[in-house]
Amino acid sequence: MKKSLYGAAGAVLLTATSVPALAGAKIEIGEESWVSVGAGIRTAFTAVEDGAPSGDDYSTDFDVQNIRLYFTGQITDKIGITFNTDEIFGDGPVDTLDVIARFEFSEAFNVWMGRMLTPADRIEMNGPFYTVSWNQYTVPLYPSDQGGDAGQYGRDDGLTIWGDLGKFDYAVGAFEGLSGGPNDEDNLLYAARFAFHILNEENSPAYYTSSTYFGGEGNILTVAASFQTQDGGTGSIAESGDFEGFTVEIFSETVLGDAVLNFEAEYKEFDADYTVGSPAAGDCFCLFDGESYFGTAAFLFPGKMGPGRIQPYLRYVENSPSDGDDSDLTEFGVNYWISGYNAKLNVNFGTGDANISGYKGDDVDSFSIGVQLQI
Repeated sequence: MKKSLYGAAGAVLLTATSVPALAGAKIEIGEESWVSVGAGIRTAFTAVEDGAPSGDDYSTDFDVQNIRLYFTGQITDKIGITFNTDEIFGDGPVDTLDVIARFEFSEAFNVWMGRMLTPADRIEMNGPFYTVSWNQYTVPLYPSDQGGDAGQYGRDDGLTIWGDLGKFDYAVGAFEGLSGGPNDEDNLLYAARFAFHILNEENSPAYYTSSTYFGGEGNILTVAASFQTQDGGTGSIAESGDFEGFTVEIFSETVLGDAVLNFEAEYKEFDADYTVGSPAAGDCFCLFDGESYFGTAAFLFPGKMGPGRIQPYLRYVENSPSDGDDSDLTEFGVNYWISGYNAKLNVNFGTGDANISGYKGDDVDSFSIGVQLQI
């Protein structure tokens, strides 16, 4: 059964019993009203081939990749407020992540207004904290993850209507998208995500997702599609163009006794009139144009080793821009889950030339050790 994002006390993202919820600190105000506070951090040591200033040696960097504060308020049983922040990479100002006025009438029909995730593919709906792989952002992303001109961190100002109709989940919305520049007619960006659960439902809140439920929801097989479009969503003031993109994906989780096998795959196609490879005149908001796909397989070993469980995974990405060379990247990693998504260690090795732009980069090897904690 799909749940309200904050229908349980302080559960910042996942409320399923199989995935430890973020309890945080809760202050009761009235019979139905309360506020809660939580936090999350992702930090890593990374070494990249030829990444040192010399150009011939491995870089050695310690980075705080995310610092998040979560604030939740419940006014009545159907009305709530969400305010989350993030300081990405730990080297800039604290940015607003989510500011949502939530009207949650039933499982089937809910309305959010404010700044929130635009309905998109599973990568965006997982976010960095609820994915199996540490480096999932090596494929081109939708406009709201392109540096702030059309939103940031996959979020944008707008309105989303979402609900759960048994085996079918939907989320449709209208957002600011790219404002100004080539969008001189002030057109909105329209976004939608539809998911069908063939076996058990994913017990994530609202229209959010996860890359594993640790077997707590039984066998899962979900197929989903997402779509975004905006007239005037790419180009420059001098040369305006349109953008549209769609994604189809499949996710499965199979329980094998006390072990869990996960598989996730996605195909993405973007159509942008102006691209990174051939920018428009002037200050261009140029996007990826072409195809991309990835597949991730993970296996959670039965039983604990010390306080946690071990999960190796393999991820393969390929990007094929219409105006550039193909690129690919393979990531092999091992997660050590101590308390679900609230306490996780990761070691991973990557090799290839694919990156978030969708265009071919340097073909290098990389290694990282990551720590994720939430409360």
